[in-house]
Amino acid sequence: MKKVSCSALFILMGWLLTAPVFGQGQGVSLNKIIAKVDNYYVLRSDLEEAYQSYVGQNQTPPQKCQLLESLVINKMMLAKAEIDSVVVEEKLVDSELDTRMQYMVGQFGSEKNIVEAYGKSLEMLKSELRQQVKDQKIVQKMQQKITTDVKVTPRDVRRFYESIPKDSLPYMPADVEVGQIVRFAKPTKEQKEALRQRLLDFKKRVQDGEDFAKLAKENSEDVGSAQNGGDLGFAKRGAMVAPFEGAALKLKPNEMSDVVESDFGLHLIQLLETRGAEYHARHILLRPDYNRLDLTGPTQYLDSLRTLIAADSLKFDKAAHDYSEDKTTADAGGLLRDPQSGSSRLAMDGSMEYALFQMLDTMQVGSVSKPLPYRTEDGKSAVRLLYFKSKVAPHTADFKIDFEKLQNIVLTNKKNRAIDDWFRKSVSDVYITVDPEFQGCRIFGTTQNSAAQLGGGGN
Repeated sequence: MKKVSCSALFILMGWLLTAPVFGQGQGVSLNKIIAKVDNYYVLRSDLEEAYQSYVGQNQTPPQKCQLLESLVINKMMLAKAEIDSVVVEEKLVDSELDTRMQYMVGQFGSEKNIVEAYGKSLEMLKSELRQQVKDQKIVQKMQQKITTDVKVTPRDVRRFYESIPKDSLPYMPADVEVGQIVRFAKPTKEQKEALRQRLLDFKKRVQDGEDFAKLAKENSEDVGSAQNGGDLGFAKRGAMVAPFEGAALKLKPNEMSDVVESDFGLHLIQLLETRGAEYHARHILLRPDYNRLDLTGPTQYLDSLRTLIAADSLKFDKAAHDYSEDKTTADAGGLLRDPQSGSSRLAMDGSMEYALFQMLDTMQVGSVSKPLPYRTEDGKSAVRLLYFKSKVAPHTADFKIDFEKLQNIVLTNKKNRAIDDWFRKSVSDVYITVDPEFQGCRIFGTTQNSAAQLGGGGN
């Protein structure tokens, strides 16, 4: 058995944990099984989708052998998780699925457009994505389990930096620190009332004998739970947003609420049962049409804040903390962070959101933009102020300036080595075969790699 390098794992991990990818039937050869790890398969379509995910983001893809190696390691983590009884809560899977579907609706404009793009029913797409999400969550949990004890000290970073010949130090692109204050467009009273009346109509229909689950499946805009008839499973107190939980806990089993409004939209809730400190509910969620919301109110609000900030009567970070409706950045004074590293320093290159890149290119460091309309990842209409906090010009890597980036590199290298060690210890626990077509990749040296033993994937 040859040693397998796991350095490709973290290159692909971001795609594995974030990409909402579906097979689109681009030819029967894509269904061929090219690798097998116990009962888990890697299809040619998996390899092509991984490759195209880089192309679609204007990034240089790794070699396909490297991608295949990452996919095989991913399957091995799933196989080992099964052996080691590593599981994830279904509620976490449902929550992530909901987020992914909302993101896709925002990207495609509507659920109908998604169906037309993929040529599959929404239920089939959700089913496929749900398994992907579950597998990705398990892989993430396995990765965390393997690397939980990996730590990096300043001495480790210094040693790494000094090991690089001075004439070989990389040239670092410009990076920036950016803050934002976000206000969401609000639906009008008329729009809310229309949604409220629809939910009240659903409530009456259930009271008259119709099935709540069927109505939820057909009408709820919480795409993660709709496929389960609106069922949210058991939730611990404090897990749901306050308006939802407050209304649910006032109900008796099988009783329905009045219409409840939360940050997610308007809900009709039915309590199914309680169990100690947990409760089991289902709901029908309706949201306003975000494409028709008026941006005048949030624009005027942010314009007033900008005036106070410009007059130095209010600091940007204080304003972001107190007034921004983007909860992911408000507590950090509005600072945007790299989703992979968690750093507040963002590379000002092709990986940056294009509209943000364009705006920063016209701003001076220390300035605050005028209110700018934009669309959030989950498709909501919003307005934001941008604060150009700082910029580091392109430069040769420097220990002090780039300490955080160097630290992340050292941490990633250590995690790779930890996974290498884990693989060498675990590889004998699973049965691995790779199609002869990829023997040149030297992924696994095994004498049992015929197409028949891989399950006879079609060509």
